[in-house]
Amino acid sequence: MFNSKQKQLTEPERVFLEPANPTHRQYEALRAYFVEGLPSQEVARRFGYTPGSFRVLCHQFRQNPQRPFFILPQKGPHRAPKRDLVHDHVIALRKQNFSIYDISEVLKTEGHTLSPVAVSLLLKEEGFARLPRRYDDERPDTPRPTAAPVADVRRLDLKPRQLRTKFGGLWLFVPYLAAIPFDDLLDKADLPGSSKIPAAQAMRALLALKLFGNARHSHVMSDVFDEGLALFAGLNVMPKRAVLTEYSCRIDPTCSPTLMRLWHDAVGVLGLKQGTSFDLDFHTIPFHGDDALVQKPYVSKRSRRQKGILAFLAHDADTRVFCYANGQLRKEEQNDAILQFIAYWQ
Repeated sequence: MFNSKQKQLTEPERVFLEPANPTHRQYEALRAYFVEGLPSQEVARRFGYTPGSFRVLCHQFRQNPQRPFFILPQKGPHRAPKRDLVHDHVIALRKQNFSIYDISEVLKTEGHTLSPVAVSLLLKEEGFARLPRRYDDERPDTPRPTAAPVADVRRLDLKPRQLRTKFGGLWLFVPYLAAIPFDDLLDKADLPGSSKIPAAQAMRALLALKLFGNARHSHVMSDVFDEGLALFAGLNVMPKRAVLTEYSCRIDPTCSPTLMRLWHDAVGVLGLKQGTSFDLDFHTIPFHGDDALVQKPYVSKRSRRQKGILAFLAHDADTRVFCYANGQLRKEEQNDAILQFIAYWQ
C-alpha cells in the first residue's frame, strides 16, 4: 500500500491510492504499471501484492484486456405502462377541453391512477398547449367550492334573531364604544374606508381580533363565518385576512397620532384616568427581506444588530394601558423619540 508516512494524504487522494475494493485495487495497480510505467516491484509493494502474484495479474490482463472493471448503470424502462394504457383516452378528453385535473379525476373514476403532472407531461409530448382561462359555464359539470359571501355593510341584516357565537365576551365592550363618538373619531383622524367596508367597520373588525387575543390578522380565517364576530364589526360577514392586512397598510402614519389623541380624550370621559408615570421601550421588529433601505437597530435579546423596524412604545405604569406607539423611527431619530412623546402627551 501507499506509504502514508511520506506524505499526508487528503481524503480524495486516499480514495485512489488506498483502494478498499479488490477490483478497484487491481485497476489502480495495473494502471500504475501499464500507464504510468512504474516498475513491477514498486507497484506490487505499493498496492500490497507479492512480486509473483502481481506478475500473474499482469499476465491475465494481457490475455483479457477488455475485462470489466466498472459496473454499467442500468437504464430505466423506455415505456410507461400506466400512461400507454390511457394515452388515447387522455388525448380524447383534452380535445373536449378537459383540464389536467379534470382528466386525472375522470381517470380515477375509471380505475386508472394518473397524476395531473403525468397528464401534463403526456399532453406536452403530444404538442398540446395549456388551456386558456375558462369561464365557469365552460368547465365540466363537477362539484365546486361554494363562493363565500363578501363583506359589505349594505348587506347587514339587523332583523331580530338568535345566533350562536364564541365571541360573546366582545359585547361587554359595546356599551363603552356606544358611549364615545367612535365613528366621528375615525372621520376626524381621516382613516380610509370604502362603500363596502367603511373605516368604522374596518377598525371594529381589527379591534375585535385584538380584544379577543388574536396575535395576527391571518388567524381570522378560522372564524370568518362566526355571525357574532361579524355583527360586532357591523358587517354581514367578517372581512378576510387579505382585506384586513391591506387596510392596515392603507392607513397613513400621520393619522395615528391624531387618532390616539382623540381616543384618549374620548375614553377619559368614561373614567379612564390620564397617566402620570409611563414605561417606555424601544423594540426592534426583525425584518427578513432584501430591502436595502432597512436599517440594523440593536436587538438586546440577541445582543447584536440586525435588520429590523425600530418601534417606540409607551404604556401607563399603573393601569398598564397602551397609550403611544411610533413604528416609523430611524436610528438617528431615536434620541428625540422620548421628547416627542412628552410633547404629544402634554
